[in-house]
Amino acid sequence: MGGDFGPRCIVPACLAALAEYPSLHLVLVGYSPVLEELIADCPAADRHRLCIEHASEVIGMDERPAQALRSKPDASMRVALELLRSGRAQACVSAGNTGALMALSRYVLKTLPGIDRPAMVSAIPTATGRCHLLDLGANVDCSAEHLYQFAVMGAVAAEACGVVRPRVALLNVGTEEIKGNQQVKLAASLLQQARGLNYIGFVEGDGLYRGEADVAVCDGFVGNILLKSSEGLASMISRRIEALFSESMGSRLLGSLALPLLQRLHGDLAPAQHNGASFLGLQGIVVKSHGAAGSEAFQSAIRRALLEIRENLPQRLHGRLEHLLL
Repeated sequence: MGGDFGPRCIVPACLAALAEYPSLHLVLVGYSPVLEELIADCPAADRHRLCIEHASEVIGMDERPAQALRSKPDASMRVALELLRSGRAQACVSAGNTGALMALSRYVLKTLPGIDRPAMVSAIPTATGRCHLLDLGANVDCSAEHLYQFAVMGAVAAEACGVVRPRVALLNVGTEEIKGNQQVKLAASLLQQARGLNYIGFVEGDGLYRGEADVAVCDGFVGNILLKSSEGLASMISRRIEALFSESMGSRLLGSLALPLLQRLHGDLAPAQHNGASFLGLQGIVVKSHGAAGSEAFQSAIRRALLEIRENLPQRLHGRLEHLLL
């Protein structure tokens, strides 16, 4: 029921995901009269893999997390997380209020042993592949110990995506040891002592996009600004290229010749293709979709949840924590 566009965007994404994955079953949690209307034209072959769980309350996008936690026991977000806790679902995907989703996830699901705070992580495109960036906004203020825990969780998430001995770095204003604030310097000291973690030191923002690290760690304040700036830059470049190729007959001809390459580039860089940030460190799989995501982007968040189910990510993470945490 959340996000900028609500169920009229999310339900079509869910129907498209059912068509893409024949073994997928989905539970739509929210106000049932609205949801029933939106799935009325769902193909009969897919309808048996789709059910509705009624929830009478909705958490607003601007609502304070503490208020949502106390005053809305039948909120769609909370009902969805309780389905996950009870085992009726294997993952929860939401485009709703990020702070409320984090607070409710910690309250309903709890964190894994050894983890103080969950972190939001997403894989962003680089020149050589992808880099797992965390935290993306769940934790604005972080201690060195929190950054260390994020590094451990990011490494395990990268391994689940097939990266062998992922290179872990701290995002910083320089690569020299003297650079950075106190928290980053202390985190570096902790990571240098870590056994079983391929820590490579500091990485700057440009180095991140050159592919110098497989995992980049920072606090949520820095990570969220970096992510949103990257998305805005990718969209701006795409619009500028389209405008340049439509200026004249000659440029339109060149644009038609370059169209296959431009479409490939847009597919690689489009934020919709990388939507879906995981809440690492919980005793369950929770994926946060961008609130402004369209149907295609929300479908990408569902794909992210399916990947984590296949890789059994929370259990995999739990098995590694006792060996990697100080």
